[in-house]
Amino acid sequence: MGDRRQRQDLGVLLFVANRALEQRAFDAVVAAGITDITLAQARVAARIGPDGTRVSDLAEQARVTKQTAAFLVEQLERAGYVERVPDPTDGRARLVRLTAHAGPVVRAADAEVQRVLAEWAEHVGEERLDQLHEILRDLRDVTDPWR
Repeated sequence: MGDRRQRQDLGVLLFVANRALEQRAFDAVVAAGITDITLAQARVAARIGPDGTRVSDLAEQARVTKQTAAFLVEQLERAGYVERVPDPTDGRARLVRLTAHAGPVVRAADAEVQRVLAEWAEHVGEERLDQLHEILRDLRDVTDPWR
């Protein structure tokens, strides 16, 4: 019965860890003096791929409506963090891309993520954290349609 209960709360545990990581990254952005971006905007921006991402895909990945994602992208665009460019694979579509102005945000968040991961490795051990990472990457094959 213990195994079943452990497995049932796995989703909650993954959520709690993700939420803590996300909050720490966002707090680091604010601590770096970047105060013109909200957590909701950061959640959408974090899902923008290196070559750009369609608003509909951002909405799906962030689990918000397309209208909400479009609104958040408009705010990010006005602040200079993103730009919309033609999708080279579909002339009718547009991609959202991060701009150079987003660089300090990305660097502050990434640095904090590295600090958090180092803390986690210190807490559970480097080997166990590596195993967790490997397992989650394997699960991504069956859980992440955007992989």
